[in-house]
Amino acid sequence: MRRLSNVLHLGLKELRSLAREPALVILILYAFSLGIYAGATGIPEAPHRASLAVVDEDRSPASTRILDAFQLPYFQPPKYIDHAEMDRGMDAGLFTFTLNIPPNFQRDLLAGRQPTIQLNVDATQVSQAFTGAGHIQQIIAREVNGFLRRPPAEAVPIEAVIQVAYNPNLVRAWFGAVNELLNQISMLAIILTGAAVVREREHGTIEHLLVMPVSALEIMLAKVWSMGLVVLLATALSLLLVVRGWVGAPLQGSLPLFLAGAALHLFATTSMGVFFGTVARSMPQLGLLVILVLIPLQILSGGMTPRESMPQLVQYLMLGAPTTWFVELAQSVLFRGAGLSIIWPQLLGLALIGMLFFAAALARLRRSLQ
Repeated sequence: MRRLSNVLHLGLKELRSLAREPALVILILYAFSLGIYAGATGIPEAPHRASLAVVDEDRSPASTRILDAFQLPYFQPPKYIDHAEMDRGMDAGLFTFTLNIPPNFQRDLLAGRQPTIQLNVDATQVSQAFTGAGHIQQIIAREVNGFLRRPPAEAVPIEAVIQVAYNPNLVRAWFGAVNELLNQISMLAIILTGAAVVREREHGTIEHLLVMPVSALEIMLAKVWSMGLVVLLATALSLLLVVRGWVGAPLQGSLPLFLAGAALHLFATTSMGVFFGTVARSMPQLGLLVILVLIPLQILSGGMTPRESMPQLVQYLMLGAPTTWFVELAQSVLFRGAGLSIIWPQLLGLALIGMLFFAAALARLRRSLQ
């Protein structure tokens, strides 16, 4: 009971220390709110009210049909300009896209020739230019085929009926919000626990711990449960208020089951944070260590790129990372509504990896205190 009391009071001390660090508190609030929303919606899957200017030198039914296809909310009504205004408008940032339809466009189409339409894109408008050029090309191809009354070039004798599960409209923000949440969980768990260890050294309170009747195990358990609890509560609130409420992504599975998996993941990542905190001698060093480790974990864990597309060696190596198992667990529960009978291997993997990381961090902390 005395040891449990020590762990409890040391953890409460960590929570009070965190509350007195406004930079870390702001980081937590931003990461689990605006950070998730910005990451989910930063690059839209379709242009939104993109500005379009047109130099129509043909003025034919074919060119009119193409321009009538650019409608809200994807594109603003096309503005008719001349050649001189096209360059000035692009230089001044008035138009994101300018379309130049050459003379005799319809006549060349009907004669079987392939006329060229010039599309100029203002690439400084990254979010619109990234997706808008492809949409404009699809619109032109669709309207030209409709004008000539012929099937699209990609038409084949066999029609494939595609049924999309979970996300029928392929809204990228739904997947992006969940993946961004997983990234923030790993990042904050490592940063908070690592900062808690470094803060003891920078503030000179590590000497106080050394003369107190507490062991390294009690010190580490206190930091793990306190920082893990902060991240876990922020995760639950973010799922309900940001992912489901703000972004509008439906959550298919059990929230308590996902939080149980998140707790095991936090057990592993907070242990990693303690280990980094014993290696780093200052906050800048901790930040560099986190960058070196966190970016590969996020990129190679399967959240950004499917693991099946990676080399076999990388897939085997990433089985030792807790983020790999956590991404599989989260996608199974939140996207497909999986239950305990399906995700128990991921839970077991997180528990085993967490114990290994905890043991390594505890040994490092004992040597650091000695």
